[in-house]
Amino acid sequence: MREVVHVRQQGAYDGDVLVVGGGIVGLSTAYAITRAAPGTRVTVLEKEPGPARHQTGRNSGVIHSGIYYRPGSLKARYAVRGAAEMVKFCAEYGIAHAVTGKLIVATDRDELPRLHALVQRGRENGIPVRELGAAQIAEYEPEVRGLAAIHVGSTGICDYTAVARQLAEASGADIRYGARVVRIDRRPERGVAVRLAGGDIVRARVLVNCAGLYCDEIARLTGDDPQVRIVPFRGEYYELARPELVRGLVYPVPDPAFPFLGVHLTRGIDGGVHLGPNAVPALAREGYGWGVVRPREALATVAWPGSWRIARRHWRYGAGELRRSLSKGAFTEAVRRMLPAVREGDLVPAPAGVRAQAVLRDGTLVDDFLIKEGPRTVHVLNAPSPAATASLPIGREVARRALAALGAA
Repeated sequence: MREVVHVRQQGAYDGDVLVVGGGIVGLSTAYAITRAAPGTRVTVLEKEPGPARHQTGRNSGVIHSGIYYRPGSLKARYAVRGAAEMVKFCAEYGIAHAVTGKLIVATDRDELPRLHALVQRGRENGIPVRELGAAQIAEYEPEVRGLAAIHVGSTGICDYTAVARQLAEASGADIRYGARVVRIDRRPERGVAVRLAGGDIVRARVLVNCAGLYCDEIARLTGDDPQVRIVPFRGEYYELARPELVRGLVYPVPDPAFPFLGVHLTRGIDGGVHLGPNAVPALAREGYGWGVVRPREALATVAWPGSWRIARRHWRYGAGELRRSLSKGAFTEAVRRMLPAVREGDLVPAPAGVRAQAVLRDGTLVDDFLIKEGPRTVHVLNAPSPAATASLPIGREVARRALAALGAA
């Protein structure tokens, strides 16, 4: 029997808006709410002992330009806008960042039409791009080889964990770490009450779900049907022992059938160069290695019809990703397509990340940001890359919806 956490009468709330999730999207939402409506009482619940412990703090640190995304989509609009805003935010608060530009490199003739399509897409999204022949690649990256490339000048890098900390501080919200949600009672006529793992109960008028890897579960706890399941994909990285081989950011031409960008080369804000990620199914929502297995979570993924449909539809692509996961040599081969000077011994294992990918029942990978609403609730149900880049405009949109729900409450 489901435990009921009763919502008290009007006036007994602990706050106006309760945000579940202390990653960059949740903290940006809290920041946007207090900026748009000063005096609004916002509480952020984060189960970890600090902010940005999962997707935010385990990505490649890239400020994406928005070139990959379908014109008119939320990803395209928010990434282009968010990239400029992220650079400005970092500059305002003294957060380490740099606008580096990047290369997208075609190494096979079959990739050339897709590369030319990216040029057109970039122009439709208002992004300046420069087309390069094989000889011109060396102007930017002397060790990189390819048949052709494009240079995207607005791409950059930053420290997203530092951004998340600054958003938390600047929001003025009550940030509660070590606060894991176990029960939610949502009463449309009253509000929401959340029970935490330690037994505390937090009450608010509106709940915003920015729980990332667990956003679908939080949605179900409120009584809303998310109609998607989060399928976790682990992205594995290596660090380059000879960082002098790469000056900036180098990407392959992505396969448009997938939301993953392929194994790329990223010089981070610390000067180190990361190679990756690949994308393999994780056996837990926080499955940062093959040894991390949570049977309940793995079985829930397997039980979702969309998981099987993905496997049947894309088994060939998945087999290649799995091979690169299990074989350092295979991973090195993927890197050598663009960077032939690299050797297997140059690759040093680095911490992995997990992408929270929303999947529909029919096996469709949700390819845009997905935000849904219920009575007194706003759910962010798909916010993988480029969500960190786009976090400021995403936060404003979620804040707008939360404040509308607050006004109607």
